Amino acid sequence: MRPSRLTGTLLTAALLPALLLSTSAGAAPPPAGPAAALSPVHTAGRVEANADADALRYSWPGVYFEGRFRGTGVGIVLDDAAADYDVQVDGATVATLVMPGRTTYWVRDLTPGTHRVRLVKRSESPWAVSEFGGFVPVAGGAILPGPPPRHRQIEFIGDSYTAGYGNLSASRDCTGDEVNRTTNADLSFGALTARRLHADYQLNAFSGRGMVRNYNGGEPGTSYRTYYDRALLSVDGDVWRPGRWRPQLVVVGLGINDFSTAINPGEQWTPESLIAAYRTAYLGFLDKLRARYGPRTIIVVSATAVSGTTAFADTARQVVQESNDRGDSRVRYWYYDSAGLDYGGCHWHPSLRDHQVIADRLAAYLATLPLRW
Repeated sequence: MRPSRLTGTLLTAALLPALLLSTSAGAAPPPAGPAAALSPVHTAGRVEANADADALRYSWPGVYFEGRFRGTGVGIVLDDAAADYDVQVDGATVATLVMPGRTTYWVRDLTPGTHRVRLVKRSESPWAVSEFGGFVPVAGGAILPGPPPRHRQIEFIGDSYTAGYGNLSASRDCTGDEVNRTTNADLSFGALTARRLHADYQLNAFSGRGMVRNYNGGEPGTSYRTYYDRALLSVDGDVWRPGRWRPQLVVVGLGINDFSTAINPGEQWTPESLIAAYRTAYLGFLDKLRARYGPRTIIVVSATAVSGTTAFADTARQVVQESNDRGDSRVRYWYYDSAGLDYGGCHWHPSLRDHQVIADRLAAYLATLPLRW
């Protein structure tokens, strides 16, 4: 039986009939009863209910869950041994959970009253399936109706730049573990831009993937497009249903991995055939987005500098021009150059400061577009 798909909604008692809760070592179990087992939650990410509808499953970075509660604390039910999370209460980060596993993490000793809680997945873990089981109250507290969905919706599509890869690192030299610990999708340029615009958002980012060619020619026969339709990246055949997700704006940034490394001996590409395949695939991908989200959505094709070649920027610009020539004037081109960026993150990726600069530039560009919020 295929799990149901839920997104951009409040998860109410009708949708989550009972949450099966686990508790972290040394933590008191949550109080019994329906109030402890039902958590109205707002999420805009690509999530799907598990077969028992007692938890939400997801894979993409930056997925967030928001709720409200009354009392002096709250529990957060998780099952994830692969990714890291930030826990935020009333807008401030109170904890970072490193690969927390199957647990209920408790925030305690808050001032009595009504509070907001937000859980956000910081890192990438495309090989794993994460599960969120809801928010639960401390003794004497209560989970309140969650915040409503925001009217504005933005979808960011991209690679490691969009994911915030290693953006908190103090060094460009990183091990794999250091990449995971220093990646914070919640501080990526997309998340920063969306919060500035008071928008719900998705960060559908997958490091190392290109439109037709992955980084250094890896995993030939696959590309970002192999995974885009999924909620669970590691599950072949998984198909996410957009439901009420209808972004007024989609920002696509794919091409760094296609063009940033030289074509290796034995790869199927020549420089000319790679550009041709990239252009054809990009146009088809834009057609998919247009069919999914309708004629009013503005699609921004984003490009940036790639060392030693202008193929990414030049071809992305041509894709936009061809889309415009075919009558789709709501496809736009946005280029941001490397001026003012230090690329101090892991493996020469944008640093936190860079993401803030890029968010500033993107917000300024978006202000020129005829967005119908």
